[in-house]
Amino acid sequence: MGLIARTFFLIAMVACFASVAHAIVGQATFYTPPYVPSSCFGFEDRGAMILAANSGLFANRAACGTRYRVTCTGRTNDGVLNPCTGRSVDVTVVDLCPGCAANQIDLSQEAFAVIANTDAGRINVEYNRMGINEVRMQYAKINSLMISLL
Repeated sequence: MGLIARTFFLIAMVACFASVAHAIVGQATFYTPPYVPSSCFGFEDRGAMILAANSGLFANRAACGTRYRVTCTGRTNDGVLNPCTGRSVDVTVVDLCPGCAANQIDLSQEAFAVIANTDAGRINVEYNRMGINEVRMQYAKINSLMISLL
């Protein structure tokens, strides 16, 4: 197989393996410790990079343990003009946020602080469900393919 054909094949394979993820657009607030007990894990401490989900996302505990990558996209009010840090944070669903709107998530204070100034209180966000095993499989396949082409 010629170099150009192999390169094209590699690009096509990477495109096939790429995840077509659509971000959920919403808003985030934060809550403060103590973080236990939680609806999902009782008194088991799951760390501070956690999320309380709205009732739709929580789905009667079906979302427990699900990981999301959350990114601040902007302000929701005139209080803090540029609240976003430009970073994303990976969090685990551990609880229900009964007061959250359908498009809202409630981050731990520590997780919120990674992506935004806590003085903002509420921010616009995008969040994606993380498929860790899927990502690992994709990297392994791409790595194997690249090795076979060398």
